[in-house]
Amino acid sequence: MGNIRANIENVKQRIAAAAMRRDRDPSEVLLLAISKTHPAQSVAAAASAGQVHFGENRVQEARDKIPLLPDNLVWHLVGHLQSNKAKYCPDLFSWIHSIDSLELGREVAKRYREREKACHVLIQVSVSGEAAKSGCDPAETEEILNALLEEEGVTPAGLMTIPPYDPDPESARPYFRDLRELRDALLKKGFPGYALKELSMGMTGDFEEAVEEGATIVRIGTAIFGERGAPV
Repeated sequence: MGNIRANIENVKQRIAAAAMRRDRDPSEVLLLAISKTHPAQSVAAAASAGQVHFGENRVQEARDKIPLLPDNLVWHLVGHLQSNKAKYCPDLFSWIHSIDSLELGREVAKRYREREKACHVLIQVSVSGEAAKSGCDPAETEEILNALLEEEGVTPAGLMTIPPYDPDPESARPYFRDLRELRDALLKKGFPGYALKELSMGMTGDFEEAVEEGATIVRIGTAIFGERGAPV
């Protein structure tokens, strides 16, 4: 899919244009390059173009890949995390976007405390209600956030969602809006702003709509690296 450096620049331009359509500062939106299934050399090419933040879906793939790459990169886990894999996370990830239960949040906090580290965490919310999608029910978000604020080892930083797949990017907009409105409702209840600063939403097919609806982190894989597993 062409040159990774050019792809990154193109995505940044599209993010900026979407932000400006809503009178937002483009610097408010973090480009997270999703490198799952792509080799370390593709990540290295993106890093050489100035990309710092990368996301992986699976702990085992990250364990194999991260040691091969510069240690100044910031790694995010964006895929579903099984509790029994949390013990590996402190050596790999600075951010986890997929805390979808109180139990998982506490397990992650425990593992980072044991290593005298801290992790930025996002609560993954299933705003669509799809059973197939990971994420807590929106009604559970307040309880999870309250608990995470009391846990050493994690710093709550916001919310994440994945809308149902649809080739029409406009179909995702209501779900992005729902996540933003959930965040705003929690802020009105008095939760600290730092704990709800980030809205991780939007991927290659719909990130412009996500930015228009308030995304602060967009998770872009295909538009940077090409189709999954495809050669660079």
